Amino acid sequence: MRSVLVGQGLRAWAELLRVSALFTVPGDALAGAASAGVRPNRGTALAVGASLCLYEAGMALNDWADRDEDARERPHRPIPSGRITPNAALTAAGALTATGLFLASRAGRPTLALSTALAATVWAYDLRLKHTAAGPVAMGAARALDVLMGATATLSTSRRTGAPPAGSAAGRSRTPSVLVPRDAPAPSEPRGVPALLSSWAGGPTEPSASRRAAPPTRTRLAELLPSAWAGGSAPAAGQGRTPTPLETLARKLAASAPRPVVEAAASAARFPVPSAGPDLWAHVPRARTAVARAGGPAEPLASRRAGPPGLPGWLARAGVPGGALLAAGLLGAHTLAVTTVSRREVYGGSVGAPVAALAVTGVLAGVVGRPRDPGVGAVVAGGLAAVYAGTAGRAFLHAALNPSPQLTQRAVGGGIRAMIPFQAALAARGGAPGIGLAVMGLVPLARKLAKRVSVT
Repeated sequence: MRSVLVGQGLRAWAELLRVSALFTVPGDALAGAASAGVRPNRGTALAVGASLCLYEAGMALNDWADRDEDARERPHRPIPSGRITPNAALTAAGALTATGLFLASRAGRPTLALSTALAATVWAYDLRLKHTAAGPVAMGAARALDVLMGATATLSTSRRTGAPPAGSAAGRSRTPSVLVPRDAPAPSEPRGVPALLSSWAGGPTEPSASRRAAPPTRTRLAELLPSAWAGGSAPAAGQGRTPTPLETLARKLAASAPRPVVEAAASAARFPVPSAGPDLWAHVPRARTAVARAGGPAEPLASRRAGPPGLPGWLARAGVPGGALLAAGLLGAHTLAVTTVSRREVYGGSVGAPVAALAVTGVLAGVVGRPRDPGVGAVVAGGLAAVYAGTAGRAFLHAALNPSPQLTQRAVGGGIRAMIPFQAALAARGGAPGIGLAVMGLVPLARKLAKRVSVT
C-alpha cells in the first residue's frame, strides 16, 4: 500500500512539474553557447541546471496560481484533485527558484543578473500577466533570456579558464581573439613612419627580439608629459641624444596645457590598452575619473565607442555575447506563437492564432535553415529546420482547419516538442552541428515520457 501511495505521489509531482517538457530546456543554453561561438563548459552545465530549476518553478507556480480555475476546468490536475496541497506547490516554486539563482551565481555576475530577470519574468507571468495581452510576450522574453543566460555563462567561464573557442566556423567568426598560425612568418622590421614612431617611443633599433623589451609608447608618453609641463628637459630615457620632432611637439603641447589636463593624460597613458570586447568596460571607470579630474566630459570617448546605445549596448556591457541575440530572438518568437495558441486550448474556436503560428513557423524555419556560412553546419541546419517545420507546422495546420479544443491542445503540444529540433537547428546554424545533433537525441526521450505525462 505504501509503495502505491509513493507511486501516486511521484506521478502527481511529475504532472505538476510537467517533466516531459523538461527536454525542451537544455537546448536553450546549448544553442546560446553555439551561437556565441564557445564550446560548452562548466558554465553551460550551470546554466542548464539553473534553467531546469526556474522552468520547474514556473510550472509549480502556474498550477498554484490557477488552482481555482483548474478546479472548474481541469479537476484532474494535482492541486484540484487533492494529490498535492497548494502550500506544497508554492514552497516547491520558491525552493526551485532559489536553487536556480544559486546555480546561476556560480557562473558569474552577468549570468546571475540574467537569471534574476528570467525568474522575475516567470513569476510575473504566472501571477499577473498570464491572462493579459502581455502574457505571450512575457513567455517569449523568458525563452530569450534563457538562451542569453546559457551563452553568457559559457562565455564567462571560457574567459576565466582561457579555453579555446568552439569549432572552426564558430570560433573564427565570433571570438574576439586573433588566431595566428604557428608557422606564420616573423614580423618585419619597421621602416619609415613606423620606425620613427618606434624611435620616439623609446624603442632601440635592434632586431625585434630585443625590441620587445622596450617600454610601450603610452609609458614613454606618461614620463614625457609631466616633465614637459614642469619646463624641464626630456626624461632620462631621452637624454644623451637629439629629441625627435615628435618629442619636441609633445613637450610644446604639454607646456601650453593646464596642469589637470596633463595629469589626466599622463594617468590615462599608463592604462593597459585592452582588446575590443566587453573587457574594455573594466577600464572605463578609471578613464572617467581621470577625465573628470581634468575638467573634461563625464563620459569618455572610449566608453561611447565601446558599444551601441540602448538594449544592445547594455547587453554588451553586461557581458552578453552579441552572436546569441539572434538565436534568442528567434526562439522567443516561436515561444510567443505557441503561447498565443495555448490561450484557447481549453475552449478552442480560434482560427487566427494557429494560422499566425503556422506563418511564424515558416518564417523561422527559413531563417534558421539558411546560415550564412556554407558547409556541414549549413546542411545539418537545413535538415533540422525541416524537422522543426514539420513538427510544429503540421500541428498548427490541423488546429487551423479544425479549431476544436482537442486539436488546439495538440497544436500546443506540437509547438512545445518542436522546440527541440529548433534549438538543434540554431546550434548547427551557429557553427556547431555536433551539438545540434546531440540536442536532437533528446527527442526520443521526450516522446517516450510524453506518453505518460502530458506536456501541457
